[in-house]
Parts: sequence; C-alpha cells; structure tokens
Amino acid sequence: MQSSLFPNSSENLLPFDGETRYFDEFFLKVEADQFFKKLKTQIMWRQEPIKLFGKAIMQPRLTALYGNPDKPYGYSGIEMQAFPWTDFLMEIKTKVEGKAQAIFTHVLLNYYRDGRDSMGWHRDNEAVLGPNPTIASLSFGETREFQIRHYFEKNVKLKVPLDHGSLLIMSGSSQHYWQHQIPKTSKNLGPRINLTFRKIQ
Repeated sequence: MQSSLFPNSSENLLPFDGETRYFDEFFLKVEADQFFKKLKTQIMWRQEPIKLFGKAIMQPRLTALYGNPDKPYGYSGIEMQAFPWTDFLMEIKTKVEGKAQAIFTHVLLNYYRDGRDSMGWHRDNEAVLGPNPTIASLSFGETREFQIRHYFEKNVKLKVPLDHGSLLIMSGSSQHYWQHQIPKTSKNLGPRINLTFRKIQ
C-alpha cells in the first residue's frame, strides 16, 4: 500500500503504530522568510563524516546542534556538542513546544543545499531520547518530499510534502515502527533548512 498525502490538518497521518501530525503554515510566509535568512547566516553549519556499513563518508547535507550544552548527542558514529541556544532559536522553540505539548532540550538542524542533499532511511530511536520520544520537525525554504514507511511492513508508505513554515510532529510509538527519509532528487531545487526538536534524557 502506498499513498501520497497533501495534508493540511492535525489529523494523525499514520494508519497504525504511532502518531504523526502535520501543520501547514505553522509560521506564515513573512515570518518564515525572516527565520530562513537568519538560519542560513547565523547557524554554525558543518559537514560531518558518518559511519555507513563500517565506512566513513561525508553526510550529504550540513548539520548543527544547539541546546543545553551539558548533554551531547550522538548518531551514526557522530558525537555532537551543542552550541548554546540563540535568541531566535529560543523564540522558535517556545512556539513549537506549545504546539507539540512537549519540552525540548536540543534542536538538530539540517541544511539541504539542493536536491542532491538528502537523508536516508532511519528512526530517531537513540536510547538517550527515551522510549517514546516526541520529535518536532520544522521546515523552512524549498518544499521537499518526506517519505515514511513502516519498519516491519515496508510496503506501507506515505509521502508528505514539507512546505516552507510547516511543522511535522512525530510522537507515541512512531519511532519504534516507522522510518523516514528525505530522498535525493534530480529536480532543480533551492535550499531547505530543517529543525528537529528533541528531548535528550
């Protein structure tokens, strides 16, 4: 079963095993444009190597971690130390926490420079995130296709276009049962910046 979704509501997108909700225009265009400019120029972007099948390769995107500095965060062989919150990231975080009804300690940022930048299939299920983490994913810039598939029934798939200023909230048991990715595309796309808020235990 495969479906393409163009959601504009807070209804649960997942048919079973967890919750994922999408909020279009969480930030209206004028404010989203302002944040996008700040994110491009004021974030300490890096390109980090990750381990894939025992081999170190450079990630096909730029990343940064901001949050509580006493708690590092690691994935795929990377251990990242957080930069302290900036004023505008705190402003964004406060609004996201209100919608997600959750408290976040960190935000992992991803800068997709064009359609060649991507993120492969994964679950945000690191032990430091706790058993049923809430992950709030905020998008600025170019619309990119967010793909979701069930971890055990991989023919069950969803496609969600993540628009400028939109918010996607994954919660409940979703990280146990569902993977997600941003695939590469041959389309001539502009940059996209994604902020994924999380609570490190």
